[in-house]
Formats: sequence, C-alpha cells, structure tokens
Amino acid sequence: MRFRNVTLDDSEPVLDLWRRAGLLLSFGDDPPGVAQRLARDPELFFVGELDGRIVACVMGCYDGRRGWVNHLAVDPACQASGYGARMLAELERRLGRIGCIKINLLIKRSNAAVVDFYEKAGYARDDLIFMAKVLD
Repeated sequence: MRFRNVTLDDSEPVLDLWRRAGLLLSFGDDPPGVAQRLARDPELFFVGELDGRIVACVMGCYDGRRGWVNHLAVDPACQASGYGARMLAELERRLGRIGCIKINLLIKRSNAAVVDFYEKAGYARDDLIFMAKVLD
C-alpha cells in the first residue's frame, strides 16, 4: 500500500469509501468540507492506494496541542489486512513529526466494534464527557 495526500479530485472517491466502510457522515462530510480540511492540514489527510485504487483513508488534524484521528476507513474488501494499522501508524508518524505528543479520537457507540483495533494500537479509554454545539 502506498500513501499519498488527498487532493480535491479525491473528494468523491473518499466520500464513497467512507460510506462503504460504514462511517456515519454528517455535515461537512461533502466535497466543500473535504476542500476545507485540505486547506487546514493537507499532510494529515491522506489515502492508502493499491494498484492506483484508494483502499484506505484517514483525516487527521492538529490544533497545536493535540492531534486527532478522524474518519479512518478501510475498504470493506480489504479490512483485516493490516491496512488500518498502517494508516494509523503513518498518521502518528506525521503528527509526531510536527510536534504532536498526544492523539485523541472519538468513537460513536454505533461503531464500538473498532475499540479493540485502537486498544491494540495503544489507545486507552478516557473518562470524559463529550459535548458539542452546532453553530448556525
């Protein structure tokens, strides 16, 4: 698998991969949202390719204090092949290179099956209360 940064031309294939992988997409998960994320952290938003086909994707970000793992997805036909672990390790490497020392991620209850994957990669649960607000 070869890593490369996402480009604007990848918007639809990436969105399609996220859907096929079962991610719950929300506002901002559309071509304009992809463009906005590319403008902010282009080196942290990348895909994994096999024979020119996108088989994995992760959208990382860094706020200057913490790194975040968002929308890590592997094509269902390629899951359990180690590609997710390779994507996560590459994101960790890229975040470390820019000075990040702690990485966070959120898992929706509907996607709890991935908890074991992250625990095997060294991530641990934290006792937090997550809150959000949508700005109109």
